[in-house]
Amino acid sequence: MSPDALVVTFADLMIAERPEGPVLDLASGDGHNGLFLAARGLSVILADRSEEALSKAKEAAAGVEGNVSIWKVDLEIPGENPLKEEAYSAILVFRYLHRHLMPCIKKALRPGGFLLYSTYTLDQAQFGKPRNPDFLLKPGELVEWFKDWQILHRFEGFQENPRRAVAEIVCRKP
Repeated sequence: MSPDALVVTFADLMIAERPEGPVLDLASGDGHNGLFLAARGLSVILADRSEEALSKAKEAAAGVEGNVSIWKVDLEIPGENPLKEEAYSAILVFRYLHRHLMPCIKKALRPGGFLLYSTYTLDQAQFGKPRNPDFLLKPGELVEWFKDWQILHRFEGFQENPRRAVAEIVCRKP
């Protein structure tokens, strides 16, 4: 699978301007986004709770010369913050929403670090999964979480191939 367009678009900026530290690909699945950055010299941590997904990621990482770590973690344990504070130079989150993790994500980035976040909005239910509102952003919700950060890109609406309803943000922690 190829990397998300947001990762491709902002890779050079992240490589040039991010603070020291690894990139965390949160709920990484097969790791295609993180591995794209690892192949460009960044240290990357692929984090997911799925053994199957991480196994595929580990296989794919074998063909990448960059520094890739695999982290099996359940990000949804009530009352727990699995993320180290100010530990990451960038965090990638795609097609995943667990609202209780948002404050943890904000604390986990180092000052000047990048967040690339893209997931589904409530309008997605008309096109297919996910349909559960717990996993769908409300209008303006993603931008609201990071309104006090430097926003480099924001989008909320429909995308094609396949048709889907998403919200995206690329921002930097002050």
